Amino acid sequence: MKKNTLFVALFGTVACFLLAVAPALAQAPGSGGPTPNAPTAVPIDGGASILLASGVALGLKKLRERRRAR
Repeated sequence: MKKNTLFVALFGTVACFLLAVAPALAQAPGSGGPTPNAPTAVPIDGGASILLASGVALGLKKLRERRRAR
């Protein structure tokens, strides 16, 4: 990349970051989160297991393609 293009890309990235961070810093403090005895409703297992299974399936597919190529 040319120096000018790199400078413009870097400047644009920093400008977007600063514009996104400024409103986040202006937020008021929240309620402090859930109380210790209240359960949190976070469905971790459903999406994570599907993601893990699809990753394993993709890995097996890539292994089979690599073995067939030899």
